[in-house]
Amino acid sequence: MLIIVKIGKLEKEEISKNYFNIMAKTRIALIQMKMSSDQKKNMSSAIKKIKEAYKKKAKVICLPELFLSNYFCQQEKHSNFNLAEKIPGKTTNTFCSLAKELKIIIILPIFEKKTSGIYHNSLVLINEKGKLVGKYRKMHIPDDPQYYEKFYFTPGDLGFKSFKTNQGNLGTLICWDQWFPEAARLTSLQGAEILFYPTAIGWHPKEKKRYGKSQLNSWISVQRSHAIANGVYVAAVNRVGVEKQGSKKLEFWGNTIVFDPSGNIIAEAKLGEKTVICDIDFKQVENVRRHWPFFRDRRIDYYKGILNNPKDA
Repeated sequence: MLIIVKIGKLEKEEISKNYFNIMAKTRIALIQMKMSSDQKKNMSSAIKKIKEAYKKKAKVICLPELFLSNYFCQQEKHSNFNLAEKIPGKTTNTFCSLAKELKIIIILPIFEKKTSGIYHNSLVLINEKGKLVGKYRKMHIPDDPQYYEKFYFTPGDLGFKSFKTNQGNLGTLICWDQWFPEAARLTSLQGAEILFYPTAIGWHPKEKKRYGKSQLNSWISVQRSHAIANGVYVAAVNRVGVEKQGSKKLEFWGNTIVFDPSGNIIAEAKLGEKTVICDIDFKQVENVRRHWPFFRDRRIDYYKGILNNPKDA
């Protein structure tokens, strides 16, 4: 049955917003890729996989962290800064055209050159019209053996981001950010209904036998906790495969995964190049937050201590 009524512009917009919040669903795709040192090959592979996901009716497609190159942060090497580029630039222009052609949203990680001497581990969100909706710069920068990101990246200066799109409110964070509950909470408080985590994480081969299972379980557990604590979907997309830099190598563990707002796994991939596609029902966000009202019961009047460093024992 079709009902037609005459309403004013503002009233129509408000009804549209309410209808979207109550009824909307979307389909997302997370592209778990194996990367090489050949940027053109990586771009071609990403475009091919995006088109395949589009054919399966994905509306929001997310690529892994720094997908255009191998994980160069295994070494501190000044020539690697040549991999960085401006935003907007050649890569963003290519994917803006693709998003417009397919009428999809693309979450595009990129090694950003802000200006001479200042580089960021960033991503952009491109909407279905091929427009750059916004940019996020990775806030937490690790510095561990073979993850020498502090050598390359300045910490993000744009804060935490949630972008309003015609496929829901999409929160974007990057890799190391996913270990920090504050990042997930602040992004969710800005309205995010899905937290996307483009990622590059894996095992040091010499540690895998002893610590590998525990490390992977910790990574999965912390993301599940963000979904539950904030009543949001969490979607983490990782690269896969063994990558060498000089005498060093890392084995990226894949395990791209999506949690619903109750912390249930609704889609996942283990190893290998795979695209994870799943449907998102935004009504679940509202339903879970009504039954587990963690936002309501926060005691922000007593949280000032979170700004302090831990005290010595």
